[in-house]
Amino acid sequence: MRIPEDVTSLGSIVALITRTLKTQGYDPAPLLSQAGINPEDSCNANARIPTIRTMQLWRLSIAATGDPAFGLTVAHHFQPAVLHGLGFAWLASDTLRDALGRLVKYSHLINALPDFRLDDTENTVDLVVTVPDLGEDFSHAATDAGLAIFLRMCQITAATSIMPVRVTMQRPEPGDKAPYEAIFGSGIEYSSDAHRLSFAATLANTPLPTAQPELARLNDQTVIDYLARYERNNLAMQVRAKIIEGLPDGGPSQEDIAQTLNTSLRSLQRRLRDEDTNFKNLLSETRQQLALQYMRDSSRSIGEITYLLGFSEPSNFTRAFKRWTGKSPGEFRSYDQE
Repeated sequence: MRIPEDVTSLGSIVALITRTLKTQGYDPAPLLSQAGINPEDSCNANARIPTIRTMQLWRLSIAATGDPAFGLTVAHHFQPAVLHGLGFAWLASDTLRDALGRLVKYSHLINALPDFRLDDTENTVDLVVTVPDLGEDFSHAATDAGLAIFLRMCQITAATSIMPVRVTMQRPEPGDKAPYEAIFGSGIEYSSDAHRLSFAATLANTPLPTAQPELARLNDQTVIDYLARYERNNLAMQVRAKIIEGLPDGGPSQEDIAQTLNTSLRSLQRRLRDEDTNFKNLLSETRQQLALQYMRDSSRSIGEITYLLGFSEPSNFTRAFKRWTGKSPGEFRSYDQE
């Protein structure tokens, strides 16, 4: 499989690569030129860069530095802002599981090629990333850096040097395993069918003292707006953005959204079906996600949350919340604060 030219990566990843090269005494300009990347784009956090060119930059960087574990070296220079609004929403998440769920939900912000999912087992919560076979276009440095960055974000969020209980990687076993074991621990399973970071379920579901639901929601909206601009083919993301924008005014109708997106109602419904969703599900999912965030903010009253979610009556919100969680809003808050 070749990487299509219209598949893009977050520009700040390229900026992170070039910054790492500079700190090691290498001039990134010739490498950017060879990879076909505009140097100005490499300094623009909002730029989208064709993934095939980013992969070429990874390969050129490894050749220039002679460092086969260059992806791990790049991860050492990572800061949460590299992940745009996702990084800040991650830091403000309720739990580690909540943070990983955001990564899965907004993974297209980073790149649309890998498949991200969250698996729950009896004792673990697993982040699973599957990369398709991209042949010569692919560089293992990209996924080396990605996994190391995701683990680093988990450690920053939890404010401890937590480690996964199991790590698998699609890449073949490297000649020198020491740099990998220094980050992920020993016992890494190479040549697996997917990349996997497994965390103890008790750890992943423990409330975080740094949780800030409102800040998380605001940064979620930043990511949604970003994706709505750059993923014109992802209609569901654009509809979700319009739903969030219109909820405090009672919530937009399908007709309203179709009009703002310059399409017909029938076309909107058909295209959402093509993306395996519909307006009703998007509205319910968005309200549910926001409701859980708002409910964990004790400064917000039930009445205020009812208004923010576009419900006409508190009783309507209570019925919906009980359908989502099995508890009334009051019961949920009492349980959550124990």
